[in-house]
Amino acid sequence: MLSLKSKSKTLIGVGLFVLFQFLANSSNSDLKADTVKVGVLNSFTGTMAISEPAVADATLLAIRQINAEGGVLGKRIEPIIADGESSPDVFAEQAQRLITEEGVKVIFGGWTSASRKKMIPVFEKLNHLLVYPVQYEGLEQSRNIIYLGAAPNQQIIPAIKWAIDHGRTRFYLIGSDYVFPRAANEIVRDYVEYLGGKIIGESYIPLGHDVPQEVIQNIVDVIDRGNHTDMIVNTINGDTNFDLFQKLRENDVGSVDVPTMSFSLSENELRQINSRAIGWNLEGDYAAWNYFQSLSSEANNKFVKQYQDAFGSDRVTSDPIESAYSGVYLWKNAVIAAGSFEPERVLVWFGHQSFFAPQGKIYIDNVNHHTWKRARIGRINSNQQFEIVWESEFLIHPVPFPYSRSRRSWEELLKKMYVNWGSSWAFNPPALQN
Repeated sequence: MLSLKSKSKTLIGVGLFVLFQFLANSSNSDLKADTVKVGVLNSFTGTMAISEPAVADATLLAIRQINAEGGVLGKRIEPIIADGESSPDVFAEQAQRLITEEGVKVIFGGWTSASRKKMIPVFEKLNHLLVYPVQYEGLEQSRNIIYLGAAPNQQIIPAIKWAIDHGRTRFYLIGSDYVFPRAANEIVRDYVEYLGGKIIGESYIPLGHDVPQEVIQNIVDVIDRGNHTDMIVNTINGDTNFDLFQKLRENDVGSVDVPTMSFSLSENELRQINSRAIGWNLEGDYAAWNYFQSLSSEANNKFVKQYQDAFGSDRVTSDPIESAYSGVYLWKNAVIAAGSFEPERVLVWFGHQSFFAPQGKIYIDNVNHHTWKRARIGRINSNQQFEIVWESEFLIHPVPFPYSRSRRSWEELLKKMYVNWGSSWAFNPPALQN
């Protein structure tokens, strides 16, 4: 059954969504008719409300800044905000509505791969444009999507190599039961085996559900405490992360002997986890991203200050937040290059864009519409920030389809998942089926 925290999060999310609509309407109250509409599509309710409102914040911050500088091509940007409700079906419905009824010229947003994959047919059919800010499993390439987050070779693969290089050779895989964790862990498995490591266990939990105690017991039963060879690879999304780390600590699974490497846990989720924690924390665990708030540079210091000035000194930035912010500026540059807001014309120019982002200079690849960027690994410190312990020397060329298998094999794997889930991109427990 759905956890109580998910239900309460939904109620809180409703209030957040109303507030977002109020702020957007207030900020646009002085706009003239000479505006261009853009969609901001994120989850303000449901299990992903732990993560996505902060991404919408960053999108709106960039829009506000661009408007203050005079807008784009003589027009001010008018954000139209929609709630995806942590539901792939709702994301697709809202994308369709924003394009056909609201007349937006681009949509910024999305998080889970299940939602993105559900939206892709909408964007491809209407030849429209989605700027997607989150790392993902790869195994995909759509002309109508700009992928700002990491491809597998910019996050997953470097993290596994780094872990094995540092003596962590036995991995327990735990993730949410939908396309990203399932596909990501297939990539993890390929590279663990290639590099001489071993998978010691694997478990999946439906989105928005608590982690069953038997899963925690499975971890406890197979880990080798004290030898410092084990690591938990965490691909859980949403507020299930609260329950995972609480139960790990309650069962004496800590970062000293068995650290966790997370691929979807950022400063924003960490801040919320620690605000709820009683007697446990995540110090010593790891995450792999392309950006961390702790990155020391003039550009990042400026960005963090702007974000906190806008939304509160207690707020934190994160990789998806930074990508969402940068994505609006990349779109602006593509619009200027195209001399038009029309998505089909902007798409022609998007692959030629670069931007001096808070994480450093990034490039959009003209062939696959993914982003050239550095990979980084962070260790959670006592200040509940990430200390960067490794970063790639150069920008990494994005490779959506890892070389461990053929593109055809990866596509067949995805097709099998989709069919097994009843023409869905996520496991839908019988109790939740209509």
